[in-house]
Amino acid sequence: MSRAHAPVRFHDPGLDAWHFATSALVRCPRCDRVAHAAGARVICRSCGLCRALGPHRSRPALWLRGDTRHGEVWAYNLEHLDLLRRFVAADLRERAPWYEHGRKMTYIGRLPAWVKSAKNRAEILRVIDRMRASVVSG
Repeated sequence: MSRAHAPVRFHDPGLDAWHFATSALVRCPRCDRVAHAAGARVICRSCGLCRALGPHRSRPALWLRGDTRHGEVWAYNLEHLDLLRRFVAADLRERAPWYEHGRKMTYIGRLPAWVKSAKNRAEILRVIDRMRASVVSG
């Protein structure tokens, strides 16, 4: 006899995207591998780059980026990626009671409809898993 599995639940923690922006995984401007940008510095363990990000230097491209048929999925860091993965994988998505009263500026609340759609779940999860693997193996 098979049992139905309990639905995977996700509760919106109420964070905005800027919560994750202080620390980002980026593409190293020197060796093109994964580097860490925090505050006004980029540090790469692969080539040893340690560079300040001044007003005349642009911030390197995010490392955690992936394309789907519907658009691009991206994250600043692994914590951000994990939150996105938990949301996409969830069968049941819950919000705080205040959500319906005007404060809809959370990261989860502002995701595009195609990310929230259950029919795109498998494709988005594949892209997220590839992004995570690129950090672990890169």
